[in-house]
Amino acid sequence: MKLVFASDSFKGSLSSKEIADILKKASNEVFEECDTLPLILADGGEGTLEAVLSVMQGRKVSETVHGPLMQKINACYGSFAGKKALVEMAQAAGLPLVPPAMRDPMLTTSIGTGELIRAALSAQHRDISVAIGGSATNDGGMGALSALGIRFLDKDGKLLAGSGKDLSRVSRIDVSGMMPELKDAHFTVMCDVTNPLCGPSGASYVFGPQKGADPERVKLLEEGMLNFRDVIIRTFGTDPDTIPGAGAAGGMGAALKIFLGAELKSGIDTMLDLCDFDALIKDADYVITGEGRLDHQSSDGKAVQGVAKRAKKAGIQCMAICGCVGDGYEQIKESGIADIVTLTDENTSQEYAMQHAEELYYKRAVEMMRRLRSCQRQG
Repeated sequence: MKLVFASDSFKGSLSSKEIADILKKASNEVFEECDTLPLILADGGEGTLEAVLSVMQGRKVSETVHGPLMQKINACYGSFAGKKALVEMAQAAGLPLVPPAMRDPMLTTSIGTGELIRAALSAQHRDISVAIGGSATNDGGMGALSALGIRFLDKDGKLLAGSGKDLSRVSRIDVSGMMPELKDAHFTVMCDVTNPLCGPSGASYVFGPQKGADPERVKLLEEGMLNFRDVIIRTFGTDPDTIPGAGAAGGMGAALKIFLGAELKSGIDTMLDLCDFDALIKDADYVITGEGRLDHQSSDGKAVQGVAKRAKKAGIQCMAICGCVGDGYEQIKESGIADIVTLTDENTSQEYAMQHAEELYYKRAVEMMRRLRSCQRQG
């Protein structure tokens, strides 16, 4: 029996490495003999830097930047050979950096992400990947672009700082002060969703509530994003809503693509290619994946879908252990998920599950291993 563990993190409770360690422990308890291959995984969100460093030789570079509420924080980017760098947006503008009671995408900014990119450019990196999942922002990427020398002005020519509330005030964009190093740089965006910038499936409506926006603020953010989109169209002649993934990270996808000419790629596919996933699973019996919440968004380029598709193509059964499920989770089965196990049921509160994630995960993992052992014996 060979098992491959390739789960995304459970945000706020278990990291991808912790999950792999728990699965390893559970398999050792149930099987007398079992080969296991634990992989640290991320799809462009929180933990991507650690995951990439686990499969590529490189080092962390620490910088002092501004967090999503303009607080001074320490954040890291990855430095690799060949002038390559990896910037993880969650390091500088991630949702965990904002206390729950203070989450409001009208106020948060992505400026710290831009400061990390600026630092990487100043250190002579010219091939820069930006992992943009897990953000606390819905500013259209204005904060990050401002840190790179791009100016966003209101109708009176006043400089805007670049937060969600500034979207509706943008009247003109001045790119004359862009860092000259940007001209020689190539950007790749690791993006885990395909949402457009605006509309019912756009940044504000889909992701705004997750970042603390109530219905009134969601409406204001969408109105601002529509204005921002129109200014971009006037300035560059490109409609962001025609770009899959433009709405990722509150519009950061659109910002990096249109302003910096970035190439948008599936975060999970990029990660799986880096670790040569297809070759690693070739002789596996089962692949076990998962994420904190499995719902309709999981089928829009998230880690579980990416892993399941690769396993299905290789003819290997893929199972998922998740924190909970939401509307539309059944869609993921089409990607190749044979079985779904959740940590919670109708009698388990989310608060309890978060506090006891490790023990709940271990219990479910042992149950799954026992089923796999039973299938092995019957086979």
